[in-house]
This record gives sequence, structure tokens and C-alpha cells, in this order.
Amino acid sequence: MPTSAVRRRPSWAGRNYTLLTASAVVTNLGSHGALIASAFAVLGAGGDGGDVGLVAAARTLPLVLFLLIGGAVADRLPRHHVMVAANVLNCVSQAAFAALVLAGEPLLWQMMLLSGLGGAGQAFFNPAAEGMLLSSVDDEQAGRAFAVFRMAMHGATLGGAALGGAMVAAIGPGWVLAADAAAFAVAAVLRAFLDVKHIPARAPGGGMLADLRDGWREFTGRPWLWGIVVQFSVANAVVGAADAVYGPLVARDHLGGAAPWGVALAFFGGGTVTGALLMTRWQPRRLLLVGTLCVFPLALPSAALALPVPVGVLCTVMFLTGVSVEVFGVSWMTALHQEIPEEKLSRVSAYDWFGSVAMVPAAMALAGPAETAFGRTDALWGCAALVVVVTAAVLCVPDVRNLRRRTRQITGAVDAPVPAGDQAEPTRG
Repeated sequence: MPTSAVRRRPSWAGRNYTLLTASAVVTNLGSHGALIASAFAVLGAGGDGGDVGLVAAARTLPLVLFLLIGGAVADRLPRHHVMVAANVLNCVSQAAFAALVLAGEPLLWQMMLLSGLGGAGQAFFNPAAEGMLLSSVDDEQAGRAFAVFRMAMHGATLGGAALGGAMVAAIGPGWVLAADAAAFAVAAVLRAFLDVKHIPARAPGGGMLADLRDGWREFTGRPWLWGIVVQFSVANAVVGAADAVYGPLVARDHLGGAAPWGVALAFFGGGTVTGALLMTRWQPRRLLLVGTLCVFPLALPSAALALPVPVGVLCTVMFLTGVSVEVFGVSWMTALHQEIPEEKLSRVSAYDWFGSVAMVPAAMALAGPAETAFGRTDALWGCAALVVVVTAAVLCVPDVRNLRRRTRQITGAVDAPVPAGDQAEPTRG
């Protein structure tokens, strides 16, 4: 019985891959419900759209500040140790947030502080997790492995958003935050069993600053890499403001509250699952050209909220957006795996994450004032327009249009598959 189960598992789905997939499913179930819960916890405590934006920005600011350090640390220490420590910090901060909400009316500064601790944990977790995933699959199966992993992860997003929205409506945001804390605890235990023996020992370097300079040279020497990161620096900021600040407000005023908004987010998750399933079969030759064209639909949810459209139409828009952005996500991870040396993966990933989220805190904090100055509708239309402009601009970079997937004939013999005793996580967009 156990033998047949092993045989049914693909050769590239070793122990690390299985453990990281399971842990990503657990954390996504909790985290995407917690995103809804934290927004409605702020509103339930008497806050407004500006306060929701401040709490969201408080989580993202430490993420930006510590990402580069997190990437350097993850290329120096065993990556699974960094991941477990970050999960423990997230568990403690979310448990304290839940306790405050359940005990009564939490103060704004308390919610901002605890959100900030969670963001600091993510700053160390994200580069380590991405480096672990990218180093744990062979070249020939990389695209399929990333697609299957992301399909599982986004399947949990679908369930977490829908369940979280329903739980917020039924029993309040405090219990949803408590469930997220428990999910981080379970994930930390799973990740403690990861095996990093297949990763070569790092040669002694010249210190953290030297490591960061080395990662910077790797990052800036590839126009396709920094061009797309600049694109997502803007796109993630405006999409994040629309989803985290304006989305709950539109849901409260026009859609019927937390539950419909949770369902809409779940449809986005369903789209990402479908997109990942598509990418297990489809391997476009021009990785980044196809992926970047699929970023344009990220403008659609902001436009739908600006109108605003009925819940059914919004769910359809979110689903189609999820499909298209997942094509980009798998293509992007495949390009990183193909082009970046293993010993620099976490540092390059840190610069990637840093650029991609650098403008998010400001966008979150300014979302409320922008609504006051221009009105919610115009602010949302502005978000949609910026996504279109920056995506069109990055298509002007020749490497984005021309980078091709390598085949066995081009690369020669591929590395041996990860042994069955061996790894995988995020999401951009």
C-alpha cells in the first residue's frame, strides 16, 4: 500500500516538495481568511478606510525594510531554519492579534504593531522559501513542478478566502485570526522536517554587505529581471490598495459585506488554480512575453470595483484575472530557475520581492487620503490605468520579448531528479 502511493507520486515530487506543498496549503488556508478578518477587525473597532490602509501598510513596511537582509541570511543559513523561525514569529503575532480582537476593541496602534511583526516574519520567510523551491526541481520538469505547487497553494487560497469571509460574517474576525495563528504553528512543524543536504555548502563570503552587492550585480545585470520587478513595484502597489482597502469598503457599501467579498476573492483563487492546471500542460517558448501579456487583466478587478458591478460579474472578472496572472507566475518562476545560479537564488529573490513590494506601504497608507481627495471611483480607475501603463512599458525591454525556455537540446544533460528523500512556496500578484 505505501509502495503504490510512492509510485503514484511523480519523480520530481520528493520529500521536500511534498512537505512544502502541504505547509503552503495550510498557511494559505489561514492567511487569506486573515486578510479579510484584519480589515473587518479594523472596521469593527470603529476605523475607516484610512485605518484599514494603515494596518495593511504596517504589515508591508517591515516586509520592505527587512527583505534584503532576509535574502542574504537565507543564502548563508539553512533555509528551512529561517522559514521555521519566521513561521513561529507569524504564529505569535497573529495569536496576539486574535486575543486583542476577541477581548474587546483593539487600539489602532496595537493592530499596526502586531501586523508589523507579521510582516517582519514574511521578510525572512519569502526569500528562503522561494530559494528552497527553485533549487529543488530539475530543469526538465521545473515548469510542471511549479505549476502543480502553485495549483495546490491557490486551491488553498480559494478555500481560505471563502471560508474566511463566511467565518468573519458568522463568528467574527477574532476567531479567523486565531485559526491563522494555528496554521502557522502547523506549517512550522512541517517545515522543520525539510532536508537541505542536496544544497551545496556555501563558500565563506566577505560578509553580508558583500553578499548584498553580489546579489545586486546579479539583479541589475539582467534587464528582463529588473524591468519586470519595476513593473510589479507599481502594479502590486495599486492592486494591493484596491484589494486590501477599497475592496472591503465597496463590499460593505454595495455588495452586502464580508461574505460576498470573500467569495469574490475565492473566485480569484479558483482562477489561479485553473491557470496553474493550464500551465501543467502548456509550456510557452517565450516565457516572459506570454507571461507579461497576461498581466494586463490585473487592471480588471479595479475597474469592476469602480463601476461597481454586481457580485456575479465581479466573481467572473476575478476568476479570469486569476487564470491570466497565474500564467505569468509560473513563467516567471521558470525563468528564475533557468537563469539564476542556485547559490544566489535567495538574494536575487530578495531583490525581486523588495522591488515588488517597495511601494505597497505608501499605496496602502495613501489609499484613504486618495479616496478623500479624488473619490473612491476615480481612485480605482487610476489603479486600473497604472497597471495597463506599466505593463505596456515593460514590453519595450527586448529580453522580455525574446527570452526563451531552454530545452534538453540547448542545455545538454539536465541535473538528476531530486531524490525521493528531498522539496516548495509565494505568489506574485
